[in-house]
Amino acid sequence: MHIRIATRADVPAVLGLLADDDISRTRGFGSADVEPGIWAAFEAIDSDDRNYLIVAVDGGEVVGTCQLTFIPGLSRGGAERMLIEAVRISSARRGEGLGGELMRWVIERARARGCRIVQLTTDKRRTDAHRFYEALGFEASHEGMKLLL
Repeated sequence: MHIRIATRADVPAVLGLLADDDISRTRGFGSADVEPGIWAAFEAIDSDDRNYLIVAVDGGEVVGTCQLTFIPGLSRGGAERMLIEAVRISSARRGEGLGGELMRWVIERARARGCRIVQLTTDKRRTDAHRFYEALGFEASHEGMKLLL
């Protein structure tokens, strides 16, 4: 498996991975169309040195993805932290160790950049994902909250 920064050509495959999920579908996600707002979001991510859309490719197929955002902060002596969002592995490929490989690659990028914290959020209903992240050393240390606008 090869892990790299996504290109514009990867966007449809990333959308497919994001839609390959029961929880995402309940949120109305899953259209095969790449709408203008999605292209604008990709361009914003791609042009920002604090944001990266990542893909994992195996045999020429995009089999995994996540988005990384690096956040500067005043706490912890001004330490930067990495936020990981939208982690997905193709449902047809889960259980092969690809998710662990992707996450170890991501964590190593944070270390190389000098981050002191790697954080992520995961839906409370994703109990399998919780076990997966805990096996990688993540701790459920905070309670997250959202306000939909």
